[in-house]
Amino acid sequence: MRLINQIRCWASYALSAVGIQRIEHLPTFVSIEPADFCQLTCPECPVGRRQTNGAVHGVMQPADYKRIVDEVKSYVHTIQLFWQGEPLLNNSLPEMIRLARMQGIYTIVSTNAQRLDRAMAERLVQAGLNRIIVSMDGWTQTTYEQYRQGGDVEKVKQAVRWLREAKEASHSRIQIELQCLKLRTNETEWGIMRREYKRLGADRLTLKTAQLYDYEEGSPLMPSDERHSRYRYDAKAGNYVPKRKMRNRCYRLWSGCVIDVQGNVMPCCYDKGKQYILGNIHTQPLSDIWRGEKAELFRRQVLSRRADIPICTNCDE
Repeated sequence: MRLINQIRCWASYALSAVGIQRIEHLPTFVSIEPADFCQLTCPECPVGRRQTNGAVHGVMQPADYKRIVDEVKSYVHTIQLFWQGEPLLNNSLPEMIRLARMQGIYTIVSTNAQRLDRAMAERLVQAGLNRIIVSMDGWTQTTYEQYRQGGDVEKVKQAVRWLREAKEASHSRIQIELQCLKLRTNETEWGIMRREYKRLGADRLTLKTAQLYDYEEGSPLMPSDERHSRYRYDAKAGNYVPKRKMRNRCYRLWSGCVIDVQGNVMPCCYDKGKQYILGNIHTQPLSDIWRGEKAELFRRQVLSRRADIPICTNCDE
């Protein structure tokens, strides 16, 4: 079923390239938010900036999560256990991973690692987690805290070491990925990270361009070399614009969706303000939401005039 669903997804996306909307598949992956809050105050994160419109923070409840997994287990191949909040703030995270892995679903977690101690590292590895992305936007504390405000870089480094120990002790195949946003504040340390990430215990280092919200007039976070930024200066317009040319199609939208702590379903991870809620999985099956009127309308807009959709204008897809 999963393989057939994936093939149908590829076929559907191929048709979308010529403007044909035909959805005969279900999501091939879902991003599920374990917790919708965070202990850090990162300047380019809506949660870190506390832009949550007075919402009450919470965690995904085990019973709700189990219902979601039971529904999607026949057609999704991957569950990403993260979105806007810090997933390790949900104490049930290892059990959530284990439940998905029991169904043969690939699992990914992305974390700031501030709560990732030795015991948690062992629990995550023993739960069968396939891949963990550890955010470390700077090698030294002075650099790191300019973006990961309220965080401790030494906790991150120790967390990676504990993950490596747990991986080797369990003979696990978990992939430990160290991720660093390319920012002006840390650009002098990219070379150090390239030299040291394996010695630290990571399997992989990703230097990732950063999404910025207030980019048009430039930002002190933009790398000094434009090649490392998602944005370029447009002399004719007199401001910064995204580098990537906007296309009237989007594989991310055709292949998966996001489910927040409350069960709201969003078209993709860029809908950080929840402007395009397609439905709620607690009151309607995900299969119905995926093929529902709101989802169909949103995809139709993408195929006809994607540039008019606010959440798409700052996307690198």
